[in-house]
Amino acid sequence: MTTTAPILRPASPDDLPRVEALLTANKLPLDGVREALPCFVVAEHDGALVGVAGTERCGVGQYALLRSVAVSDAWKGKGLGRALVTRVIADAESRGARALYLLTTTAEQYFPSFGFRQTTRATVPAEVQSSVEFTSACPASAVVMVREC
Repeated sequence: MTTTAPILRPASPDDLPRVEALLTANKLPLDGVREALPCFVVAEHDGALVGVAGTERCGVGQYALLRSVAVSDAWKGKGLGRALVTRVIADAESRGARALYLLTTTAEQYFPSFGFRQTTRATVPAEVQSSVEFTSACPASAVVMVREC
């Protein structure tokens, strides 16, 4: 691996197969990825897709769901995940999101550093609860978190 940093850029439709492969390798759901891809950011290094993070707009856009954060094994622990999450949060805020939500089964200790806090499913707006992440892709045992913008 070289010392150059990956390039972060908006995902394109051509990225979908590589995004899905990275999500699958990280045991993350693929449900709704195709539809939300316009709000995804990918990280590329030497022509390889090495990271991804996305948001999914909910309702008329005042809420968003942070989803599909994955980094290839070779890039874990190097700050790439942090760069991707920071970028998609900024993108969601620039599109007018008032709050971002997420579901996680493994990273509830990671996301508070971005301003997320745990909440309950009952406090989540209906627009977010109707997303595929809430209805079928993530287990009911997943931790729910929110970040007000």
